[in-house]
Amino acid sequence: MLGMAVGTGNIWRFPRIVATNGGGAFLIAWVCFLLLWSVPLILVEFAMGKASRSGTVGAFGKLIGRKFAWMGTWVGWCATAIMFYYSVVMGWCIRHFVATLTGAIPGATPEAFWNGYAGSSGALLTHGIAIILGVAVVARGVRGIEKVASILIPSLVVLVIALAIRAVTLPGAVRGLNFLFTPDWSQLLSYRVWLEALTQNAWDTGAGWGLILTYAVYMRKNEDTTLNAFTLGFGNNSMSLLAGIMVLCTVFAMRPDAASEIVGAGNEGLTFIWVPQLFSTMPGGRFFMALFFLALVFAAWTSLISMIELATRVLVDAGVARRRAIFWVGGVGFLAGVPSALSLEFLRNQDFVWGVGLMLSGFFFAFAVMKYGVRRFRLELINGPGADVHIGRWWEWAIGLCLVEAVVLIVWWFIQVRGTGWSTALDPVSTYSIGTVLLQWSVVLVAFLLLNRWLGGRSGARDGPPIEPND
Repeated sequence: MLGMAVGTGNIWRFPRIVATNGGGAFLIAWVCFLLLWSVPLILVEFAMGKASRSGTVGAFGKLIGRKFAWMGTWVGWCATAIMFYYSVVMGWCIRHFVATLTGAIPGATPEAFWNGYAGSSGALLTHGIAIILGVAVVARGVRGIEKVASILIPSLVVLVIALAIRAVTLPGAVRGLNFLFTPDWSQLLSYRVWLEALTQNAWDTGAGWGLILTYAVYMRKNEDTTLNAFTLGFGNNSMSLLAGIMVLCTVFAMRPDAASEIVGAGNEGLTFIWVPQLFSTMPGGRFFMALFFLALVFAAWTSLISMIELATRVLVDAGVARRRAIFWVGGVGFLAGVPSALSLEFLRNQDFVWGVGLMLSGFFFAFAVMKYGVRRFRLELINGPGADVHIGRWWEWAIGLCLVEAVVLIVWWFIQVRGTGWSTALDPVSTYSIGTVLLQWSVVLVAFLLLNRWLGGRSGARDGPPIEPND
């Protein structure tokens, strides 16, 4: 589960968002939404996967009826659409790790190397390598995923801790620690800090993606879900915090006058241009740069595996043999990722459209609980057999709040886009626009609604009463 949750978003997005939103004040809001968004939805996914023994489509159909199976299809689609370009991102990490080992970086400036590589045939090649690595693990089954995760996750933790220790031992690193852990209380009056904290939790814990639900299908009947959910949420955010220490201490130590540059660097610019420039100026920089990119490869790989498993599980539930399902997911994943590998603008568009789509996925999970009966869900599916720690009524309020949070996030992101003016905001072919989101969402949702009965039936959904805890 930690392999699924810990990804590139922890290492490259979190430090930039912290720097943008007030450091210590952001951490307070971030921890609040860990408890008000991530953990409540993680509990939902654990319980749905464990009770239904089905992927996203079947789980929604079995929980609240076949006519709602399209919601599970949407959840599964969003994670799969992200997989199409996430493999490209993993490919970037692989290429930069190799380039560090061979001396291509810092032989060339990181910016020149990035500009020559991004969108090229080389990016297409590494995208293919990433897909092959992900499919190879999933093809070995759940035990294969467990075995690889048991190696990659401890290795990732060691790498990030090593980089964090190196960062805090640099002269001047204390400025980074002060920035990260000293809150400016006035920043908590900014709505933007709270909304960014909610967004970061929604994107980097995996809550509401359907990935946790997919892995929970394989849980033992009496496996505890509550302790697992809290461990997953806090474990994931601990990795984000270590990444923040690693990046911000390095920034303040090496270029204390340039900390503000991290704000406008963007995810790709921060990771593949700006941070490597910092490493190149520090003693032993090439060695630590190699560790940094290796950590990114491991983080991306474990997350990609979970996305491939999700898509595979949906096909298996629909009656496709697992080996054939993996073949189709790998093949389609490679072909669908080609445009993102060859065009940064296309990748950014897809990241925007389906990243915001995850907020709708979270809404659907909360809606499913409300439809089933929030109190009944808590008592029967969360606090049922195997529960070592029982969840109280606070969770029922938190689920209702998740519905509101999802709507607020979607509206907020649309407002940010609206700031460019209506002509651009409604442009359906613009990279970042309300128009492109609504167009792509509409096409997918209409297709899922039209195919809903067939999709639900193939995945074991039913028209009768919802699942019982012992079904």
